[in-house]
Amino acid sequence: MNFKKLFTHLCVALLGWLVGQDTGWAAEAAPPNIVLMYIDNVGYGDLGCYGNIGVQTPRIDRFAAEGARCTDFYIASSTCTVSRGALLTGRHALRNGLLKQLSPTENWYAVGLPHRERILPQYLKEAGYATACFGKWNIGFAPGSRPTERGFDEFIGFRSGNINYYTHTYHGEHDLFKGIEPYHVAAYSTELFADVSCDFMRRQADAGQPFFLYLPFNAAHYVSSINMAEGEQPEWQVPAKYLERYGWSGDEPNEKRRYFAVLTALDDAIGRVLDTVDELQLRENTLVMLISDNGPVLRPTHGYNAASGFPFRDGIPSMYEGGIRVPAMFRWPGKIKPGVEPQELLSNLDVLPLCLRAAGLPLPKDRILDGHDPLPALNNEAKSPYPYFVSELTGAVALRAGRFKIVRPSTTAPWELYDLVTNPIESKTLAASKPSDLKRLVAFYTEWQADVKRDASQPVPYLPADASGTRK
Repeated sequence: MNFKKLFTHLCVALLGWLVGQDTGWAAEAAPPNIVLMYIDNVGYGDLGCYGNIGVQTPRIDRFAAEGARCTDFYIASSTCTVSRGALLTGRHALRNGLLKQLSPTENWYAVGLPHRERILPQYLKEAGYATACFGKWNIGFAPGSRPTERGFDEFIGFRSGNINYYTHTYHGEHDLFKGIEPYHVAAYSTELFADVSCDFMRRQADAGQPFFLYLPFNAAHYVSSINMAEGEQPEWQVPAKYLERYGWSGDEPNEKRRYFAVLTALDDAIGRVLDTVDELQLRENTLVMLISDNGPVLRPTHGYNAASGFPFRDGIPSMYEGGIRVPAMFRWPGKIKPGVEPQELLSNLDVLPLCLRAAGLPLPKDRILDGHDPLPALNNEAKSPYPYFVSELTGAVALRAGRFKIVRPSTTAPWELYDLVTNPIESKTLAASKPSDLKRLVAFYTEWQADVKRDASQPVPYLPADASGTRK
């Protein structure tokens, strides 16, 4: 045997293996950019890709076909503030300490989410990410609680739960900020937040730095009377060009038509963000997520009969499916299959673990996360990581385990039981006819109640309605 020749072959093979290992390591060492778009009060039945044949959302529909479009995606609480606290921490409200929708005063001057809690940009900065938030904050704006004090390098947005799309006011106060300072600009808010997002991505691409863009649009939230000038009637606010796209006049009075135009304006803005990712040649190395923060608002004072949770029952803040099951789409080329439609139960608590995985970061050991890595389930390669899932808001509760779901609208109401396979509209409770299933799910809830107290942050005392003395 020619040992010299054999030795040479072995060295070449080893060198090839090492090069291959180094190439693989280098690919993993370049973490993907992350774009998280969190849209506001968009119901399950509002978008074309979820069955709405009247609305024009072509860019969102195309995006849904490019990755995973979830059918059974839930939020941990059916109100904006609490949903965002859960999203950014990966922890249930009863664990992260942000338990309720903040009042106007609390949005402006309260701590909100306890400072003990770590949020997504704080983790990602450890992996070298540039971070930005453009849009709705809604989890506390006291000193130490503002976005640029909680891990975001940049912030242009508003403190409160909603604003006037044009004047950027809330409850009579200007509520658009750059960093921690008031910011004045003439722009339709949906377009503004897309513009600054695209600019941020271009700057980071030029710098060669991975970025995390959190884009919580205020659309399609209704504009309340509190945000209108004296004498103005509230309406779905949208530039005339989006109404005209449907063949309607710019001053169209029909609320449902105006709402469709608001969604089309949002679709355009999302399309511009996606186009910028492509223009910068970043598509193959960018994880993009598009999720609604909760179901639609269906109150008569907030554009009644415009938004839709179809085919499900009710909207926020209820615990029926229309309030807590939402549109959610994920695109990550090479990691998430295109055109997949996972039907496993996933939730907004899973976003933080997914982003940590993408960035190559370990899960924290100093706190409990309630979310799970959803990637296998997103690809239809695994079952839901949840044996059961709880949504909760100030005593109203829903718990789903497989096909069955229990709902308790308040602490004094009896439990209701539904089979979501045979009765997804939750029209008739099975509590009396299936007592063993009811008992099993209630036991899960009792177990969850005990578990969620572990590693819980103490809620920060809420501010009284008139707390002008706290303003800074």
